Amino acid sequence: MIRWVLFIIGYVALSFYVLQALKTITKQPWWSWVYIAISLVVMINFIYQFSIGEETGRVLSIPKSYAFGFLLTMLTFNIITILFLFSEDMYRLISGLYQKLFGEEKQFGLPARRRFLSLLALGIAAVPFGALLYGMYKGKYNFKVLKYDLEFDDLPDSFDGYQITQISDIHSGSFDDRKMIEYGVNLINKQKSDVLLFTGDMVNNMTSEMLPWADLFSTLEAKDGKFSVLGNHDYGDYIPWDTEKLKHQNLEDLKTLQKEMGFDLLLNEHRYLQKGDDKIALVGVENWGKGGFKKAGDLKKAASQINADDFKILMSHDPSHWEMEVIQDDYHYHLTLSGHTHGMQFGIEIPGWIKWSPVKWRYPYWAGIYKEMGQFINVNRGFGFLGYPGRVGIWPEITVITLKKKALT
Repeated sequence: MIRWVLFIIGYVALSFYVLQALKTITKQPWWSWVYIAISLVVMINFIYQFSIGEETGRVLSIPKSYAFGFLLTMLTFNIITILFLFSEDMYRLISGLYQKLFGEEKQFGLPARRRFLSLLALGIAAVPFGALLYGMYKGKYNFKVLKYDLEFDDLPDSFDGYQITQISDIHSGSFDDRKMIEYGVNLINKQKSDVLLFTGDMVNNMTSEMLPWADLFSTLEAKDGKFSVLGNHDYGDYIPWDTEKLKHQNLEDLKTLQKEMGFDLLLNEHRYLQKGDDKIALVGVENWGKGGFKKAGDLKKAASQINADDFKILMSHDPSHWEMEVIQDDYHYHLTLSGHTHGMQFGIEIPGWIKWSPVKWRYPYWAGIYKEMGQFINVNRGFGFLGYPGRVGIWPEITVITLKKKALT
């Protein structure tokens, strides 16, 4: 109860401060009333969804996600506006003190707020406000196909030109638009890749979240099959279970469902992809992540039946595994495919110029292709979304990687 009281006090205080900017730029009171009404609706809905309206058995239901998204949008608008107002108020306070101490009349008085600065504050704050709303309305389904050609000295000849489609982080429990998911699935199939690899987080928490979408994702196809691994959300670790047996059964049900959908789930094991006399080893580990995330992945076990000189592709959900274990391993893993970060679902990307997201402070390898010690990793930005029900700047991704034999010079 105390946390809600503190939340309400803080939220109302921020909103009241922003009202001052509105009153400075216009004499029309209805602008203020519109702002007050929107602020109250957002606050009341957030409190309702995360208290008495809370859905049992899930961390973030769709209504809760939207309640969080709208709150985040309002807070972003308020905080940016307040940064400008506070800086001006500090200037006004210093001016008043100067008049009191050194002015002719020795009186304290605050100069009026400048309309230009209030307009500037609201204008700048409106940009992320609009972007976050767009991210919830359109951005989360703004699927992008990103294509890469990767060259290797020791790629088996028959695999020159071999095409891989990678998807990751479906998070089916967050979906709310079947038509757009159908579009995304069709876009995956349009790539007509040789193999399809899914790198974990099919659900948010429970296998039942995938049931309405299983028929759709069952239509995914690739000539050499479709393979998958588990992500941290697939284990059901983020919700309370009445018994450990129920939690275990949920995971077993997800494994069964993936099989029924046509995925070959790799649980610390491998498969060989064969073309004529040539082959490449496809290795899949369970989730392994730093910072408190589950460490069920066992790279040694997964690779125990392959040869050191095999060309290897590793599927590992969390890129921190590559950073902390894979590139240091005795075996050389030519290409690792990961996901997990979502690119934080927020950032700025202009190809060839800038790629930035706050998630870079948590994960040094957070989106796209990286190379260390002669080994590549692709960190997929994710197909779905979680928490904030949208994406801004970091769009949902379908990765297409073509393996190339490096020409002799």
